Amino acid sequence: MKGICSIVNTRREPFMANLEKNDKIYVAGHRGLVGSAIVRSLNRSGYTNIVGRTHAELDLTNQAAVRAFFEEERPDVVVLAAAKVGGINANQTAPAEFAYENMQIQCNVIKCCHDYKVKKLLFLGSTCIYPKMAPQPIPEDALLTGPLETTNEAYAIAKISGLEMCKFFKMQYGDDFISCMPTNLYGPYDNYDLSGSHVMPAMIRKFHEAKVNNAPTVELWGTGSPLREFLYSDDMADACVYLLEHYDGLEHVNIGTGKEVTIKQLAETVQKTVGYEGEIVWNTDMPDGTPRKLTNVDKLHSIGWTHKVELEEGVKLAYDWFKDNIDIARK
Repeated sequence: MKGICSIVNTRREPFMANLEKNDKIYVAGHRGLVGSAIVRSLNRSGYTNIVGRTHAELDLTNQAAVRAFFEEERPDVVVLAAAKVGGINANQTAPAEFAYENMQIQCNVIKCCHDYKVKKLLFLGSTCIYPKMAPQPIPEDALLTGPLETTNEAYAIAKISGLEMCKFFKMQYGDDFISCMPTNLYGPYDNYDLSGSHVMPAMIRKFHEAKVNNAPTVELWGTGSPLREFLYSDDMADACVYLLEHYDGLEHVNIGTGKEVTIKQLAETVQKTVGYEGEIVWNTDMPDGTPRKLTNVDKLHSIGWTHKVELEEGVKLAYDWFKDNIDIARK
């Protein structure tokens, strides 16, 4: 005799959704670094029925508002690129907000994708989900094998929850929900506010302003020794569209270049691109963060996609955008 709390087996076999060029595609976070690049890539690929909402128009932490949006728009495909993001300082200053707001966004959007029968969802995370001392290059199966880097732990835990939730909906209901983990990104519409920006835009702004003001030195955090991988945002977006069209696996996929540089080498590249001739001063009292973080992109390559934009070209593209959009970039 079954007990009163017996579980009904609702598990279904996953399926691969075929995208159509006229599908209505909702890009959550369409104005940010990631989302705007994905919109550009979708347009280049022939998808023109794209829906977006600003934060003022739709607060994704508001469950009722998100449900009302899905009831009205009924998107066929969703790309979840919206998130509360920031660098080491922002993560250390407001870890509760990073955990809470990102989990709210993910829970609201992912559940509505299931309830409103979205045929494909792509969830974007970050390689900060991996353990601080993960094997290098980091394979996808390094997830949950060790302690996280403390300087971005709250954000990482939220992103881990999101990708696992996508996996659980696929396992239980057969939903075509997939996840990808891009490496460090940079490009148009990045955050250049020094109170919360990541390393690349922070360097671009600091070197530019030092050049304009004839400052003799530029101060950068840490020792310059950590190794990092950087991917131009339009390359990332092309990879995302490729995965939407060609991937339906249960596990997440790393998106990166498989190449790395030290923070010092990055600083020298940005300095050269900007044309700043002063001195770099390293503030070693400030944290370095994870000592090394390089993604293993064998899985992505096996699916059929590789990056195109190398670092020097990408830094020039990013700096050109910054100069052309300096008023909005500094906000």
